[in-house]
Amino acid sequence: MRSMTGYGRGEASLDGTRFIVEIQSVNRKQSDISISLPRSLQSLESRVRESLQTKIARGRLNVSVTVEAPISSVGASAINEPLAAAYATAMLKLKNSLSLAGEVTLESILRAPGVLLTTAQELDPGACWTPLETALIKALDQLINMREAEGANLCVDLRARLEHLRLRTNDIRKRSPELAVYYRQQLLERIRAAELNLPVDEERIHREVILFADRSDISEELTRLESHRVQFEALLKSDQPAGRTLEFLTQEIAREFNTLSTKSNDAQISQWVVQSKAEIEKIREQILNLE
Repeated sequence: MRSMTGYGRGEASLDGTRFIVEIQSVNRKQSDISISLPRSLQSLESRVRESLQTKIARGRLNVSVTVEAPISSVGASAINEPLAAAYATAMLKLKNSLSLAGEVTLESILRAPGVLLTTAQELDPGACWTPLETALIKALDQLINMREAEGANLCVDLRARLEHLRLRTNDIRKRSPELAVYYRQQLLERIRAAELNLPVDEERIHREVILFADRSDISEELTRLESHRVQFEALLKSDQPAGRTLEFLTQEIAREFNTLSTKSNDAQISQWVVQSKAEIEKIREQILNLE
């Protein structure tokens, strides 16, 4: 089980040119991939996207691909000198206005976007795919490792909350057979409290208790709750993305607890349901982080 939050970075080289891939991922119900590539490598976007989709099922991915050519390989004709001069002027102005330490160097100007034209003009997408794919795989592996580590921590928390729900469900199951007895006692107390001096008709009382027991029968809800919990725990052990399925199960668990409170009409059970719903809400929040 993985979280949807993570970061990965990978590098590879070809003839001195470095290919750097950075991937950031955050929560998103669907898969949403944004890829930033140098202009000359735009034709590779579909291949990058396909590689990502085979490994990542859900989440917002921001992918940045940077290509750095060695400065020694750049000729004078490959430098946008007017743009470089504009960058130098702007950097000096910013340095002076903010009273910053350090110098504006040639390297910092050459690394500014658009100053070096050689990379954009001479990159061959076909030749670049191998190092780009290598860097992408490294970034993906690092991203997945981080997502799995965080996912493992989330699963520990979710299992603890599921255990709380299991204990409350068991409490409700144990109390359920006693509801009819309590109802009969309350019914007799209300008759006595009314001071109507009416004879207690045991047969009518018995029928009323049977009707109440039928209306307040929560055995089906308890069975479904146990089934949902078992499915939930099985999915937490799965290596496959299960965030959406867990969202559905959490919704069903919440619905069953609401029904328990309504049908049982019991103060103690209602209190346990309130406690359980607080845990369910925390589970719902955590699941939003799972792939």
